[in-house]
Amino acid sequence: MSYAKEIDNLNQHLANLNGKINVSFEFFPPKNEKMENLLWDSIHRLKVLNPKFVSVTYGANSGERDRTHSVVKNIKQQTGLEAAPHLTGIDATPDELRKIAKDYWDSGIRRIVALRGDEPPGYSKKSFYAADLVELLRSVADFDISVAAYPEVHPEAKSAQADLINLKRKIDAGANHVITQFFFDIDSYLRFRDRCASIGIDTEIVPGILPVTNFKQLQKMASVTNVSIPAWMAKMYEGLDDDQTTRNLVAASIAIDMVRVLSREGVKDFHFYTLNRSELTYAICHTLGIRPTL
Repeated sequence: MSYAKEIDNLNQHLANLNGKINVSFEFFPPKNEKMENLLWDSIHRLKVLNPKFVSVTYGANSGERDRTHSVVKNIKQQTGLEAAPHLTGIDATPDELRKIAKDYWDSGIRRIVALRGDEPPGYSKKSFYAADLVELLRSVADFDISVAAYPEVHPEAKSAQADLINLKRKIDAGANHVITQFFFDIDSYLRFRDRCASIGIDTEIVPGILPVTNFKQLQKMASVTNVSIPAWMAKMYEGLDDDQTTRNLVAASIAIDMVRVLSREGVKDFHFYTLNRSELTYAICHTLGIRPTL
């Protein structure tokens, strides 16, 4: 096949995706006024793309919990988007978690991302796992519950099989959706999806897509999260430490290619880690044929 024909086929595939994929976006609570302005600029820029939902991350300390509650409720009230708070079992008693969940339900929040959370050093309380949290949420109301998965295995898991069994436990407890940790090795995601199916996990495994604008920061994150960075990817960012514009172009290109390949493998939903910035995510979605609905 000629190069021109191959490019034409790829572009045709992107054009054919129009309306056939769903996107969701993740944000984090702002810590100051400048970051708050950036967050709301991003939310308003991306809301016209009609995301399935937007999620807001969550810290274990009470101050950040309160910021998450506030941002989620404001998104719901000001934009009408389905807003899903992250909720963890760390640093809150079951009774407190029930109270938080009931407050969300009473505020019209119907979707929650249920996580165990990172146990801080010296954590002495009895572990309260994501499966326990899913069960607790189910006892409060009929939430639409998403949980996390790790195509390249959770850093604390004893084995890949143990990690998979833990995911099955979360599904059996009542979770409806699965969102993955970010990854760059597409084969690792596809193998993981097959392994999920083999033990009876029949919910869609939604890939988490991270457009990488800061490669050095990614290397630090990847070492903590057990995410492998392919050699070809490191090569693409080589020499770009002081060139943000080119890094952004590389980030968009990689993310678009990932969505294109995954969509050919039957993936219909994609969750974008926006880092509270809209430009790249908007450009990627536009290229994938997702157009504003005003």
